[in-house]
Amino acid sequence: MSERAARLGHAIREELSLLLAREVKDPRVQAAGLVTVTRVEVAADLGVAKVGVSFVGGDKAKAAAAIKALGRVAGWLRGEVGRRLSLRRAPELRFVHDHGGEHAERIDRLLKGQE
Repeated sequence: MSERAARLGHAIREELSLLLAREVKDPRVQAAGLVTVTRVEVAADLGVAKVGVSFVGGDKAKAAAAIKALGRVAGWLRGEVGRRLSLRRAPELRFVHDHGGEHAERIDRLLKGQE
């Protein structure tokens, strides 16, 4: 990833974190638990941003429903991010479930002998 794409990814991550915490009121997203934007990978041509999100406090079915809900509001989020960052053309947002936190939590439980 180029330096420009990395900087844009970091800025998008910051804005999406704020938007998801304050503006997105979809009950499917809220039912999935605490939503965290873990990473944003912007393509070299700055046209697409792959957004990794993790959920704390929900189950897998709710997380899957939340990913679908985020996909449905991706256009609105793209517009908001573009306006807030003064981008001429904001990248298309594609949300994916990031299982990294769950994996780390499971390893921690295994090391403690709880599983």
